[in-house]
Amino acid sequence: MGRLFEVRKSSMFARYDRMAKQFSRVGKEIVIAVKAGGPDPENNPTLRRAIQNGRAVNMPKDKIEQAIKRAMGKDTSNYDEVMFEGYAPHGIAVIVETATDNNTRTVANVRACFNKAKGSLGTTGSVSFQFTKYAVFQLDPEGLDMDEMELELIDHGLEEVGEGKNDNDEDVIIIRASFSEFGTMQKALEEKGLKVKSSGTEWVPSNMLELGESEVEDVMKMVAKLEEDEDVQRVFHNLK
Repeated sequence: MGRLFEVRKSSMFARYDRMAKQFSRVGKEIVIAVKAGGPDPENNPTLRRAIQNGRAVNMPKDKIEQAIKRAMGKDTSNYDEVMFEGYAPHGIAVIVETATDNNTRTVANVRACFNKAKGSLGTTGSVSFQFTKYAVFQLDPEGLDMDEMELELIDHGLEEVGEGKNDNDEDVIIIRASFSEFGTMQKALEEKGLKVKSSGTEWVPSNMLELGESEVEDVMKMVAKLEEDEDVQRVFHNLK
């Protein structure tokens, strides 16, 4: 019984850590959106998107409202969105998106993660040419006719559509559009009354690299370490 409890406790703490990270990420998205476009989601599509993302990770309504109010305060930190590029061990290309109020700290922390893993932090453009940036939307599949939806959205920048799972292991329809069509697609989805569970951007690699089990472990340890950093929002790579 003791061992089972320890396993459950470990799983519970891991879940809480993941939720805390998700809430922190969305909280920063909200602050950035409010600072840029104001606190009214009706007139701020970026804030609407951040709120959607909060709901998608089960962020309580009061926490979302608190984040909006906090963003309106004069003492609230201003976050800069900074992207890092480099190589993990074994030649795996990595893109790290951050939101930081102290770029010096963030640079040092990200560089340390690469160095400790025997990777290398590169310069702007050193690996991003191997990826394509997409606008990505996750839709509620209930009552959705995918063929009909595809025909309706193809004129609004739709490039790919498929079925998948979100972070809560729920079934979703995932659609991708060119990054330049983000606003167009978001507006089309809203006008057609399609229920968007979350939305954002994603760096998709042109080619995936396959490694052996021990090499995969080396890479994923570095990715996990990056994701633990408070300034890191998301990490993308081309590991198959």
